[in-house]
Amino acid sequence: MDPSVSNTSRSSVRSSVIRSLRGCTMAGMRIPKEDLRRKITMPQYLRIAIRDAIESKDVAATASRHSAADVDGGDSAKQPAESPIVVFVNSQSGGRHGPELKGRLQDLMGEEQVFDLHFVKPHEFVQYGLGCLEKLAELGDSYAKETREKLRIVVAGGDGTVGWVLGCLGELHKQRREPVPPTAIIPLGTGNDLSRSFGWGGSFPFNWRSAIKKTLDIATEAPTCRLDSWNVSISMPAEEVVDPPHSLKPVEESSIDQGLERIGELPEKVFCYGGVFYNYFSIGMDAQVAYGFHHLRNEKPRLAQGPISNKLIYSGYSCKQGWFFTPCMSDPSLRGLKNIVRMYVKKANCSEWEQVSIPSSVRSLVALNLNNYASGRNPWGNLKPEYLEKRGFVEAHVDDGLIEIFGLKHGWHASFVMTELISAKHIAQAAAIRFEFRGGEWKEAFMQMDGEPWKQPMNKDYSTFVEIKRVPFQSFMIQGD
Repeated sequence: MDPSVSNTSRSSVRSSVIRSLRGCTMAGMRIPKEDLRRKITMPQYLRIAIRDAIESKDVAATASRHSAADVDGGDSAKQPAESPIVVFVNSQSGGRHGPELKGRLQDLMGEEQVFDLHFVKPHEFVQYGLGCLEKLAELGDSYAKETREKLRIVVAGGDGTVGWVLGCLGELHKQRREPVPPTAIIPLGTGNDLSRSFGWGGSFPFNWRSAIKKTLDIATEAPTCRLDSWNVSISMPAEEVVDPPHSLKPVEESSIDQGLERIGELPEKVFCYGGVFYNYFSIGMDAQVAYGFHHLRNEKPRLAQGPISNKLIYSGYSCKQGWFFTPCMSDPSLRGLKNIVRMYVKKANCSEWEQVSIPSSVRSLVALNLNNYASGRNPWGNLKPEYLEKRGFVEAHVDDGLIEIFGLKHGWHASFVMTELISAKHIAQAAAIRFEFRGGEWKEAFMQMDGEPWKQPMNKDYSTFVEIKRVPFQSFMIQGD
C-alpha cells in the first residue's frame, strides 16, 4: 500500500485533534472576544434589516425603512465590519452541542447573524437577506455594499447541511448576483467528509468553546478554493419516488440525453427528479444499508445520540441487511448490479458516450467527487503515475471537472478498502455518467446522494435513467488548517 494514501485520510483526523488541543492552550485564547466581535459583526441597522427582510419577505420595503440615512445610534453602530460573517447552525446536529453552539455563536457576534436552519432556510437568506443588502447598496449605502462584497459564510452541521447551504448559494451564480460568499465549516455530522476535505476537521472539537473563536478568526482571513458539484437527473416510468430525500426534487422536464441507444422503448409518461451532490452518489447495497439505518434512526431517535452511537448502529445494521452475508435464499444472479444496470461515461474532452463494463461481483457503485468518503477514507487512493497512465486516469482533485467511479463487492471488501488494506475496484473516471436500469426481477433499487438515501422503484418493461453531469459553476470554499 502506498503510504501517502493513509497519510491523506489521517490528516483530517490530526486536524480535529490539533484544533482541539489549540483550544486547550494559549493558542485558543489569544483572540480577545471583543476584538473578534468588532471584526465580524455587521452594523446593527444592517443586521436588523436582514432579519426584517427575511421575516417580511419584502426586500424593497425593508430596504427603504432601514436606509443608512435614517440610522441613529452613534458611530459604533454604523462602522462596517472588517470581515463580516453569517453562520447557519443545524441545531439538531451534533447531539447536545447544537443549541449550546448556537448560543455561543450569538454571544460572539450579532445575534441576527446566526441563523438556526430549523427556523430560517438558506434560500430565504439568499433571496431576502442578501437581497436586502443589495437593495441598500443600490440606494447608495456604502456600508451595505462593502458588507455584501466581504461577506463570508460559516455552516455548523454535517455534510447534508453544508450541501444544502452551498446549493442555495449557487443560485447567486444563476441570477448573476456575484460575488458568491465563500463557505467555512464547523463539523457537527457523523462523517463530515466535506469538512475534512477543506481542513476544518472531522469532528466537533471537545474544547469547543475556545476552539470556535479560532474557527471564526481563521474563516475571516483564510484563502478560498473551488469545489465541483454534480447534477443528478432521473427519468423514470410513471411511478413516484416514495419519501424522496431533501436533496432530490421533482422537476418538470428531464435533461437526460435522448441521443444514446436504449435497451427498450420509452413509456408514454415519465416522472423526472433532479438534485445536486458534492461528495458522492451511490447505487446498491451501501445505499440500502443507509436507507434502513435512516428509517431506524427516525423511528427510534433515542438510539442515535451522536456520531459514535450512529456508527455502531450503522455497523450492526450492515450485518442485518446482508452486506456481509448475502441471504442464502437470494438468487445469485440478482446479487450483482451488472444484472440491472448499464453504465456509460463521457471522458474528459470527449463528446461521445462510451459503455463501461461493470464487474459481476460489484454490489455497490460509488461516484466520488472528494478525496474523503465514509468518515475520511480515500477508497480511490493516491494512485501511482504508471497506474494512472495505464488506466487512462489523471490524479483526482475536487475541482478538476472529473468524477471517480469505483465498486465495492460486499461488506468484507468494503471493510478492507476502508482500512486501506486493499483498493476499491477502479471502474472509470469521467466528466459525465449515465446509468440505465431495467428491473426484471428487481422491483426496487437503492440510491443515495451525500448520505441521503432513497428507494428507487424499478419497472420490468421500461427503463429508468440516471444521468450525472457537472454543474457549470463551482462553489467557493474557505480553506481551513
